Amino acid sequence: MTQERESDGVDSPQDADEQEKEATEPDFGLLKEELEEALREKDQFRAMAQRAQADLINYRRRASEEQEELQRNGNARLLLKTLSIVDDLERALSLISEDSETQGWLEGLHLVLRNVNSMFESEGLSKIEAKGKPFEPREHEAVFYEENEEGEDGMVISVVREGYKLHDKVLRATQVVVSKSPDQENESETTDQEAQ
Repeated sequence: MTQERESDGVDSPQDADEQEKEATEPDFGLLKEELEEALREKDQFRAMAQRAQADLINYRRRASEEQEELQRNGNARLLLKTLSIVDDLERALSLISEDSETQGWLEGLHLVLRNVNSMFESEGLSKIEAKGKPFEPREHEAVFYEENEEGEDGMVISVVREGYKLHDKVLRATQVVVSKSPDQENESETTDQEAQ
């Protein structure tokens, strides 16, 4: 009779239990694939998060550097404008006679000049030393050349206008007079003319 039931298409209780176990038992191959996919996605999301974090750090650093650069440029422009006032003050000091009537004014102007120079130093501004040194095109601007038989060729003879550096960057070049050896061609032509 059991054979008849089985042949009639009716499942036995054992068959039903087996089918139920198969339906509830997970497919390990499918689970393994899903786990691997989830791990890949996790790694991708982690890499994306790390890139985003690195981009944010780089953005903050660049923004900070740009802000500092803007501040330096603003300070440089202000200091450059102030230098022309200092030039005028130094010229005025050089023209004042040192008699007893002007002594108080002279001391006051020297005090103002010292205060301005100390403010410049606190901001990182320093004078470019030029007199007696070789001509340096990055720091000096040759206003004119002066023939000099005694000195070396290309040496700074005198300073026309002081130059300044702001944190090792030239803010204003020093205007200088540069020594030049006399033209030897002109000398030989002169001697030839004198000989005739």
